[in-house]
Amino acid sequence: MTSLIDTHCHLADERLDRDLEAIIGRARAAHVKCMIAIGAMRTIDGDRRTVEIAEQFPDVYAAVGVHPHDASTCDSARIEALKDLARSKRVVAIGETGLDFHYHHSPREVQERALREQLALADELSLPIVIHCRDAERRLVEIVREAGIPRAGGAIHSFTGDSSVARELVELGFYISFSGIVTFKSAGKLRDAAKLVRDDRIMVETDAPYLAPEPYRGRTNEPAYVGRTLEVVAAVRGVDASALGARIMRNASELFQIGPGA
Repeated sequence: MTSLIDTHCHLADERLDRDLEAIIGRARAAHVKCMIAIGAMRTIDGDRRTVEIAEQFPDVYAAVGVHPHDASTCDSARIEALKDLARSKRVVAIGETGLDFHYHHSPREVQERALREQLALADELSLPIVIHCRDAERRLVEIVREAGIPRAGGAIHSFTGDSSVARELVELGFYISFSGIVTFKSAGKLRDAAKLVRDDRIMVETDAPYLAPEPYRGRTNEPAYVGRTLEVVAAVRGVDASALGARIMRNASELFQIGPGA
């Protein structure tokens, strides 16, 4: 089996952090060579802990940001704190930021402002952006067209849109990352999108501890399960899973600038 990368997981979440050594050990045993740990969990403490984890484990890198659920907390002090954390060489992206018009934990206009601020921050720091988008794809495209994608690029994590949206986001310069949702029986349209994303723009992730793929659905997700999502994406594309895994490793290495083979 080729080496794998989990391009989006939340290792500082208490469900994983409390058993972190074992979680990372199981990932390594499952051929997961690299993990991108995402902060952006409520307060800045989640980002700080995420950076600590990345500095502790050589196969973990970090992203720091403000989730759209928490966009109301994205003030100038929070942006400065993110900038300070991003001085760590283990920080390879800003995010996850974005838009969530499904839950509306923060007002739309506040989410949009926080997204714009983090797009600007990523560009200032020459880092890629990691985007969360739920029920807001059209508005996301409009904002990115207005503000511009950071020069270092970006990824749409746990993509849930259709094929046309995927094409448009790729044209804007984004990588498209598929989570365990693509393995769900009801996700036929998502699998159709997974067939069409260009080889040089596709990635996979767990979003652990959320969204465990079949047959692990209902369990706490973890990076060791990313291979199952890869298998399903490879199957719908009609390609060898090891070859796709190697391509995804190269894609992630290029986006996050984490060196040959991560």
